[in-house]
Parts: sequence; structure tokens; C-alpha cells
Amino acid sequence: MNTWFEPGHVAIVTGGSRGLGKQVARELLARGLAVIMDGRDPATLDGAREELKGIGNIVAIAGDVGDKEHAHALIAAADSLGRLDLLVNNASTLGEVPLPRIDQLSQQVFRDLFDVNVYAPIHLAQHALRLMQRTGGSKTIVNITSDAGVEPYPTWGGYGASKAALEHISRVLATELEGTSVRILVADPGDMNTQMHRDAIPDADPNELGDPADSARRLIQAIANMRSPYERVRLADRAIA
Repeated sequence: MNTWFEPGHVAIVTGGSRGLGKQVARELLARGLAVIMDGRDPATLDGAREELKGIGNIVAIAGDVGDKEHAHALIAAADSLGRLDLLVNNASTLGEVPLPRIDQLSQQVFRDLFDVNVYAPIHLAQHALRLMQRTGGSKTIVNITSDAGVEPYPTWGGYGASKAALEHISRVLATELEGTSVRILVADPGDMNTQMHRDAIPDADPNELGDPADSARRLIQAIANMRSPYERVRLADRAIA
């Protein structure tokens, strides 16, 4: 049996009200996991919960991952279910749109990007690890990244810097967790047909963008196929089994 996804396991998926996060939640529910998800907009999150509740045990908590108390509420929800097996740090922010050039990037926007895209995943992981290590079996922390974290795209400097920082934090964390049951996966989904992509590049052709549902399936496969304590995958390059 695949020990990565078993009925009764518990996952937290941030940014689960739409796009990739909602599709990841759908895939996990279909495999029998209980899923705790969040989103900043209560109405959108409630709509996603209504859409997914027929598949399995879904808990939706509205809030911003940058709010420490909200992060604690997500962990508390998992604690009430008795365990935590998977944390998917999917929620992120563009900071400001249209995306500014480096010479126009304000200090406040840069701070906001790092608060949400870097420190929020760190903070959730800190609390998640304590809960993960209370029960046996394999555990996974997934940090969703972007090719903007490795490629110098004009106007993507602030967002890209935050994703580059998240990737390096992930590598260090994997080294620190060596010998434990917790593995770290950094996943770059590529360009997807999501609201976030439309906000960043309004004139992009949706026919040239990936389907978040396909990216979610590839992510589930990448988690299940992990063989090392740390891996970085580009989901768009992987076939769907």
C-alpha cells in the first residue's frame, strides 16, 4: 500500500479556495484524506467547501496565512483530527499588480511578499513539524514555488526573490530534518490558467496555460514517488500516470 496517502491521514492545503490549491484538496479528498484548507475570501472559500464536501472530510477556515493566529487555527484543526501527514504551502501573493520593476518596488510591498511567501510557510512548518512528529509514518511538507525564483523575468523581481528564498529555506530545512520521517518537496507548477496568473499577465492566452487540475494530479504523483529527503520538481514537465 502507498504509505503517502492513506484513508484517515490529514492534510493542510493553504490557498485552497481556488486554482491549484482547490484541485489539490480535491485529489486528496478522493484518496480518503481529511483536508483542512483556507482562503482569504470567505465567500470564495465557502463555495469551494460546498463543491468539495461531497467527496470527503473537508474543513475550511477563512483567513490569511500571514496572520499568525490564523496559522495556529489551521494547526489546531489538524490537532483536533489527531494527526498531520501533509502540509501544502500553496498560498502566496503577487504583492502588487501590475508587477513593478525593481527600481519601483517599495519596501512595504517587498516586506509583504516575504511575510506571505516566505515567513508564513516557515511559521506553518514550524508548528506542523511538532504535530507531524507525534505520529508514525512518512510526512511531507510541500512548498509551491515558481520559475520566477530561478529565472530573471523583468518585473518579477520581488515575487521571484520571495520564491528563491522559500526554495533555499526548503533545502536547509530538509538538511536539518535528515534522518527523520519528514521530507520536503519544492514544486514549480509552471504557468497555469488561474486568477493569480491572470492578475499578473492579463493578456496571456489561456489556451497556452496549464490546467490546475492536471498540475494537482502531477503533484500528488510527485509526492508519492519521492525517494529523497529533498526534491525539486517542475510539474509541467511530468507526465500524468
